[in-house]
Amino acid sequence: MNYRHQFHAGNFADVMKHALLVRLGRALQKKATGFLYLDTHAGRGGYDLAAAVPPRRAQGGEGDARGRVPEHPDGIGRLLGPGELPAAVADYVALVREFDRREGGAGDARRFYPGSPWLVAELARAQDRLALCEQQPAECAALRERFQFSPRTVVQELDGYGALRALLPPPERRALVLIDPPFEALDEFALIVAALAEGLRRLPGGVFAVWYPLTERARLEEFFFALRELRPPPTLAAELAIAGERSAIKLKGCGLVVINPPWQFDREAAALLTFLAPTLAQAPGGGGRVDWIVPEK
Repeated sequence: MNYRHQFHAGNFADVMKHALLVRLGRALQKKATGFLYLDTHAGRGGYDLAAAVPPRRAQGGEGDARGRVPEHPDGIGRLLGPGELPAAVADYVALVREFDRREGGAGDARRFYPGSPWLVAELARAQDRLALCEQQPAECAALRERFQFSPRTVVQELDGYGALRALLPPPERRALVLIDPPFEALDEFALIVAALAEGLRRLPGGVFAVWYPLTERARLEEFFFALRELRPPPTLAAELAIAGERSAIKLKGCGLVVINPPWQFDREAAALLTFLAPTLAQAPGGGGRVDWIVPEK
């Protein structure tokens, strides 16, 4: 796998995923008992946005030979203006600014952007724990260095899908599991469903969140069908499209499946997407929505 998140850090997909992840973390903390946060594809934990600028583009050119340009200006960059933000979005943006400040930026989040592990670690209480999995050696080494002084965090260089079998159920009997793969494998959805089947068998009451790209709708419908076949607890899908189907933009949006969503998370997610959809739009025809794959009873 040769995927690197550097050029995508802070883009619209990160904004949507991380804003919702913060809401999930806050929701689990409404109970005094601790929980395990398990990140199956954790990455390096933080990113230097300046490193995503190709040298020639930095000098006013058109980008490097591969055409890569940073994506954060159309993501987190759109949330840093003087306008007022909804409380849920402001909570997430404040965390991003704090990461930027700690990494040596000006606190304006234009230089350094956090990964999912850091966001949850920043929220974590003394009774909460983190288990972070990353298969790529270099990324895992960077992740391990970032969390070397965190006694509540374990970093492991392994295939995150297998971590659900190895680490669930946790002693806390509560968990928030994020499955956020690079989607390079042709059978990625099948791998996700198999991992979820194992995770639900071991911890039926766990909160499982799965990020996915909005590309081929047919594949998504197959994925949702496979999820229903697992007979899971209540399951919803929150989706953000930044462009319509006719747009030439390759990645037109993304979604987050949440199994066992916390109480009223669907309302929080819908309100958050209502704000993000027009704010992050890159072409006509986009929007945000929350649909129940398996409705609440």
